[in-house]
Amino acid sequence: MRLPVLFCLLALAMPAYAATPEQHYLDLRDRYIAKFSNARESDEIDKQHDAALKELAGVLRGLVGPVAIKGLPAEGKSNVDTLFKGDVGIGHLDGLSFASEGYRTQAVVTTTTLLKHWLGEHREDGMPQESGAALKSDRFYYYAIQDAAFAIYAELPITKPAAASAAAAVLGVRGNGGLKAPPHEIDIVAIQGDKVFFIAASDAVKTTPIPACEKVWRQMMAKKTPRDAMAREDQAMDAYTKCFAKEAPSQSWFAAAVKKAQSHLDLLPLR
Repeated sequence: MRLPVLFCLLALAMPAYAATPEQHYLDLRDRYIAKFSNARESDEIDKQHDAALKELAGVLRGLVGPVAIKGLPAEGKSNVDTLFKGDVGIGHLDGLSFASEGYRTQAVVTTTTLLKHWLGEHREDGMPQESGAALKSDRFYYYAIQDAAFAIYAELPITKPAAASAAAAVLGVRGNGGLKAPPHEIDIVAIQGDKVFFIAASDAVKTTPIPACEKVWRQMMAKKTPRDAMAREDQAMDAYTKCFAKEAPSQSWFAAAVKKAQSHLDLLPLR
């Protein structure tokens, strides 16, 4: 008869579960998403929403620590820019965002723990769950920032800084319509310790079409199957970007693209 009392005393004596700093951030974020997703929009709600984003940014600063990226603002904002579940852009990578005017260059800094959690949240979107595979996926660059799709055209062979455990760079196109165009955006990701750095630079390099790949595109689009025009275009785009990735290293502009990617990587505090 005394056992229940003993169990209660033991439970009281045990230390309370201490959430990790990342879990504290995620719990706070999710509470705000639940709050604002069930609220009617008004000026007051907008003010509360802005205040919530500032609070989340403050928590992230504590998680990420001081960050100085050459050419970008000293203080980052929350990369999660909406807490309304129905909004376009919900679900961006949790981290601090640093952006130049017009977002020509945008950097996001987060932690490996938050990155892993975010990949899990996008599992149903086809997001690879291992970070190395994710960095080779269009979906990572699509969902991480902004509100536009992204197509990888080629990987860029950058030199990994000695202080980083991993580094990757891709050349691609971002947009809300068709993604078949000369690629001009360079995205770089580097991991150092428990920090993850992501830079997206639009209009970073000038490229030109590759005749062999244009031919692949025309051949794929001329096929009668599949009948669905969108599915046929998706197949053509897949074949086109695979051709582009294969042929890009032999193009006259490729060395400049690699050099540009390396220069953006060098902006990061990876010393």
